[in-house]
Amino acid sequence: MGRVITLLILIIALVAGAFFLPKDLGSQEEVVFKIEKGEGSKEIAANLEREGLIRWASFFRLYVLTTGVSGRLQAGTYQFSPSMSIFQIAGKLASGDIATVNITIPEGFTAEKIQARVKNMVGLDMPDLEKHEGYLFPDTYKVAYGATGEEIVQMMLNNFDRKTASLAITPDIVIMASLIEKEVQTKEDKEIVSGIFWKRLESGMPLESCATIAYIKGIDQWRYSYEDTRIESPYNTYLNLGLPPGPIANPGLDSIEAALYSQDSDYWYWLSTPEGETIFSKTLAEHNYAKSIYLK
Repeated sequence: MGRVITLLILIIALVAGAFFLPKDLGSQEEVVFKIEKGEGSKEIAANLEREGLIRWASFFRLYVLTTGVSGRLQAGTYQFSPSMSIFQIAGKLASGDIATVNITIPEGFTAEKIQARVKNMVGLDMPDLEKHEGYLFPDTYKVAYGATGEEIVQMMLNNFDRKTASLAITPDIVIMASLIEKEVQTKEDKEIVSGIFWKRLESGMPLESCATIAYIKGIDQWRYSYEDTRIESPYNTYLNLGLPPGPIANPGLDSIEAALYSQDSDYWYWLSTPEGETIFSKTLAEHNYAKSIYLK
């Protein structure tokens, strides 16, 4: 009799276990599953079964009710697979482990490029993004499915505030940092270029930043023609003295710090080679010679 009871218990355990196994252990499919606020375990279980994520809604509901998980299932958008067990699915729902997508914004991206990337990755528009140019901090953002464009923008603005909280940030510093970001690559070069820019401002020289011509034209080039430098625009730092009226890109922390803590030098000019090397010059004659060598 004892053996029979043991066998029955074993059979029941195996059958019960089968009900809780993944619906398709070898599945590679990913399913986006959304729970609306106010949905209970009965509705959630039915939706999971309908989406092909579990075998039987009744067993999912039985599990969450008997384990006390039922009252902790959280609204949101999740990413599941038929290869996941009822335990795994319930665990993610109880912990609020919602589905996210990583959106990387490189240093120097303009608001226009940020909008294009976000639109391409999650299909969202971000209205009036240009008014935040310079303050959309470059970083990798973990964005929840279902987030709005406004929420993503606010994430970037809040990140800027956090990263620069200890710095003496002014609008002019952000504008200067955006120029530096687009001009040179290394932290050391950024600090030297910052010193040159501030020195030019103090002496009444035009900044003559090629980055502002790139911003006006919407095209990054190694060289710009004389005609390019004559384009009428308040952002043209060849024609207009002082800083442009606003940032031309969204700078990273190195560029912001370089704008604040510039490096004094005897240099007044520089150029960037096609390989990304920065060549500094003390005089215009030296600069013109460098151009003849490196920018043939």
